[in-house]
Amino acid sequence: MMDLYLVGGGGHCHSCIDVIELEKKYIIKGIFDKKENINKEILGYKIIGSDEDIPEYISLNSYFLITVGQIKSPKIRIKIFENLKKHNAQMATVVSPRAYVSKYSKIGEGSIILHDSLINSNVAVGMNCIVNTKALIEHDAIIENDCHISTAAVVNGNCHIEAGSFIGSNAVLKECIRVAARSIVPAGSFYRGK
Repeated sequence: MMDLYLVGGGGHCHSCIDVIELEKKYIIKGIFDKKENINKEILGYKIIGSDEDIPEYISLNSYFLITVGQIKSPKIRIKIFENLKKHNAQMATVVSPRAYVSKYSKIGEGSIILHDSLINSNVAVGMNCIVNTKALIEHDAIIENDCHISTAAVVNGNCHIEAGSFIGSNAVLKECIRVAARSIVPAGSFYRGK
């Protein structure tokens, strides 16, 4: 098992920890969060520092995962991702053993696939993405970098979601549509494209 550091200690971190423990690919060595939270614990894992402490933990034997959630704007996750890459950090890719990812699909570095998600054949999920619990991404869909496909969202076949977009819980995307960069598709909506 490989050493893993988490960046962000909010609610999304809780969900990520559960997936990481179940996957049994990484050992969580600590969490980075706000300075005022240092030495507190999240589900038994210690907050060991803030963003400015990250560079001293980067090594060939350690991986990082951004565990800050993405409600609408990807700005914070992108900033953290760019900072980690600037310091040559290795980014973890985490897939719940309760998810199904086709062997014909690709998941980018720094992305997490949560419980009961289904990613069908010939799908490309970019870097630094969240595919949340029970999301469905159908065949030939493209999810660019820094996107969040929220809980129980349905992305139908041949959709193309451009970078930084947020697809809300229980949203359904009609097949063969393109979602512009940094779009927000509201929870519970049926999106036909523009």
